[in-house]
Amino acid sequence: MDLREKKTKRSIHNAFLELRAKKPLERITVRELCEKAEISKATFYLHYRDMFDLSEQLQSEVIRDIVQYVKNPRDVIDHSYRISQDMVEGFYANQTLIGILFRDSQFSNLPEKIEAELKNRIFQEVPELKDDVFTNVQITYQLMGCFYAFHKYEKEFGFDQVLAAVDHMSRQLTQRRGEEPHTP
Repeated sequence: MDLREKKTKRSIHNAFLELRAKKPLERITVRELCEKAEISKATFYLHYRDMFDLSEQLQSEVIRDIVQYVKNPRDVIDHSYRISQDMVEGFYANQTLIGILFRDSQFSNLPEKIEAELKNRIFQEVPELKDDVFTNVQITYQLMGCFYAFHKYEKEFGFDQVLAAVDHMSRQLTQRRGEEPHTP
């Protein structure tokens, strides 16, 4: 991608985020975005099919970034609490974009999309766990718990306290898992 194309995409993204912070996705028009980004409609359509395609691409970037906070996907085997910590850090680092891109009708899509991306990353690294029911349930359970706990309590108690609570609970789950016979 050349410099001009990067600048154009950055302009489109910034204009979209500014509009999206104020309006539901369904009420943003291509014309309005193009005026704000100072581009033509033809330029917009060179990069995106429609406003939903643009939104989906930006959402996917945020989800990939959140999941990249998982430092070692193999931690799911014996140190799953680390994955919980990593995910909370990813939510925190991306909370502004999450608040803009996944507001209104888009919010309910977020946890499922993160779960799919996280499982994809873990199972690429540890494919033998893909069909393991315990691992699948554990990932879903921990991710959904971390996500909703962070979303609900971060503003009230702060990042550090939420992270400490998630860490404590996740370590207890890891210890319990170690007590149970389990073969991947």
